[in-house]
Amino acid sequence: MKTAITKYCSFTLLLLTAVPSVSVCGQQKRVKYVTESSLADTLRDVQLDEVVITAGGVKRVQRTPFNAVAVDTRELQNSTKNLSEALGKLPGMKLRESGGVGSDTQYMLDGFSGRHVKVFIDGVPQEGVGVSFGLNNIPVGFAERIEVYKGVVPVGFGTDALGGVINIVTNKKRRRWFADASYSYGSFNTHKSYVNFGQSFPSGLMYEVNAFQNYSDNSYYVDTPVEHFNTDGSTSLNSKIIEHVKRFNDTYHNEAVIGKVGLLDKSFADRLVLSFTWSNFYKEIQTGVIQKVVFGEKHRKGYSLMPALEYGKRDLFTKGLDVTLTAGYNNNLTQNIDTASYRFNWLGERKYLGGQTGEQSYQNSEFVNHNWNGTFSARYRIGLHHSFTLNHVLQSFVRSSLSDVTSSISDGSIDKVTTKNITGLQYRLLPNEQWNLSVFAKLYAQHNQGPVSTNSNGIGNYERRNHNMTAPGYGVAGTYFIVRPLQVKLSYERAYRLPGIDELFGDEDLEIGKIELKPEQSHNINLSISYDSRLGKHTFYAEGSLVYRDTRDYIRRRTDSYSGNKVYASFENHGRVRTEGFNVSARYGYAGWLAVGGTFNYMDVRDRERYANGGTQQASLTFGARLPNQPYMFANADLSLLWRNFLRRGNQLTFTYDDFYMHSFPLYWENLGDASTKERVPSQFSHNVSLTYSIGKGRYNFSVECKNLTNEKLYDNFSLQKAGRAFYGKVRVYFGG
Repeated sequence: MKTAITKYCSFTLLLLTAVPSVSVCGQQKRVKYVTESSLADTLRDVQLDEVVITAGGVKRVQRTPFNAVAVDTRELQNSTKNLSEALGKLPGMKLRESGGVGSDTQYMLDGFSGRHVKVFIDGVPQEGVGVSFGLNNIPVGFAERIEVYKGVVPVGFGTDALGGVINIVTNKKRRRWFADASYSYGSFNTHKSYVNFGQSFPSGLMYEVNAFQNYSDNSYYVDTPVEHFNTDGSTSLNSKIIEHVKRFNDTYHNEAVIGKVGLLDKSFADRLVLSFTWSNFYKEIQTGVIQKVVFGEKHRKGYSLMPALEYGKRDLFTKGLDVTLTAGYNNNLTQNIDTASYRFNWLGERKYLGGQTGEQSYQNSEFVNHNWNGTFSARYRIGLHHSFTLNHVLQSFVRSSLSDVTSSISDGSIDKVTTKNITGLQYRLLPNEQWNLSVFAKLYAQHNQGPVSTNSNGIGNYERRNHNMTAPGYGVAGTYFIVRPLQVKLSYERAYRLPGIDELFGDEDLEIGKIELKPEQSHNINLSISYDSRLGKHTFYAEGSLVYRDTRDYIRRRTDSYSGNKVYASFENHGRVRTEGFNVSARYGYAGWLAVGGTFNYMDVRDRERYANGGTQQASLTFGARLPNQPYMFANADLSLLWRNFLRRGNQLTFTYDDFYMHSFPLYWENLGDASTKERVPSQFSHNVSLTYSIGKGRYNFSVECKNLTNEKLYDNFSLQKAGRAFYGKVRVYFGG
């Protein structure tokens, strides 16, 4: 007999009478009435953590008790955005870049940034994959959606993130032959292209190919004091005189090809896929970690090779046991070349230094990273109300270095080694459709081995050392529908974050690692309340979140001067840091032609270490001060207008506007020194607009964009300036289903 979904058992997905369809693992399902047997089949095939509903472009991972949101990338695939830029729409998320295309990128999420936030692709960790396969280089069309888990993270990821997880979810459903191709060109001689094609056969055989490239001169203007080379051989720099100069040593390009072949829906595997990824990059280095340091010939290049295997099976051996297994190897090589005998200024002029000194650290070196990773996850369902998840992640990393010359910040004769094992066990209770609860425990283990400097400045005279640690973690997360449109989520975790590869070993160039770093340990609490409703043609979504983090042995990135003009970044454990903040977001949609929304974020991250020098009774001068070089208040908003059947039936015109505001923040400790001399990153407010015309029900698409419409001066890490106004055009063609 037929029954309404809202009346069927305590395992009901959502109250769906208010929405015409639900996206289940990327597939739109009509859900008004179904038979009991068809509903049971649907529930059997769905991981509840992946059930999401649409809210004006941003989705909420609705049933999971963890604080999570998601962005549907399908609405962005006609834009020139990469995956990093797509993340900027989510509450609590801030993208931090050091420059233009291909620049170093960090993700800030609810007050945590950089390595506190872990990146996954289809649940596989991406640590150590290399520069060329970073999210800021991958086009938005690569993903079907992007999920972000903020703060407390499900055991299924098997990670040591404190700040949260970014999970890139690709399209895995069976599709007949399809092809998606695009090309864009814009300011600063920027070219981007993307091709994706594949096919699934009735026999279960499938194949898919993704290929993309990015190229840019990054030749935009910056405003900065300029060092002048005088005819008598001296130099002069007036920091109060600002000049408008063009970047001249910042060309970047990367290319990547991902091939997949496998079997789907077989008796021995629901999904068995072998993939191989090749990528390479070339990057000129225009500046150091601060803008006053300028280079004219320094550059990097490298490649990456990544074979991987993915296996998944529902009801393996017994009903209710679902197993997934991934295994991968990544071999990536990076070559740092810094052999110039000249010193450059921002005008492109050069001064002979008399010998082989290099611009930063004289080197012609290469290092090879060997990464092995394996993830195993087993989920066992007991009836409709109980489930257990066991997850284990193994990550092994070895870096070997070769150099034609001696580097002052690294020792190529000593390999760098780290191995992580993280095991998690979770129990989930789903008593009814109104609430559910998850309880979990984790065990962290790490072994590190590598060079340590015996000099007081941390550079030179290296010797091999080992460092090991183990630690337990635990947590709980729950969600409750106060009334069906109003949902509350509360989670707590005693979490650890193990030091990352660059923190332990540096980047062999501009960053100095520290193998003896302690893992960060934190008490994380997240509380969120959301409201989601649909009334006729109107949709409304609102959410507010409170965040609390009490972190010990916080790992902070800092800048250090060494040998005059040379500046490096290094890492240190900084006692205790407390984060208290909130973010709010709201979205409204009307009749499928209007969508508007925005977020506001405030995160107060302060030093709570009372004493300096690790255990002495000397009072810390920075106790109670906000952490430097970290945005604490920012907001964004966007508006989309859609005209269906514009000029001709099946065509569509879309106008999109979005903006971003960031409040001024201090570069260094705000309570040290005279306030009138403090260096700050200024407040900034940027605007972007785009216009897209789709023909033939989305088969042919033409877009134009203007980024930073008002030519605002934009700055980020350590006041590095980003690009001004830029224009782009894009053509995209899609065939298949």
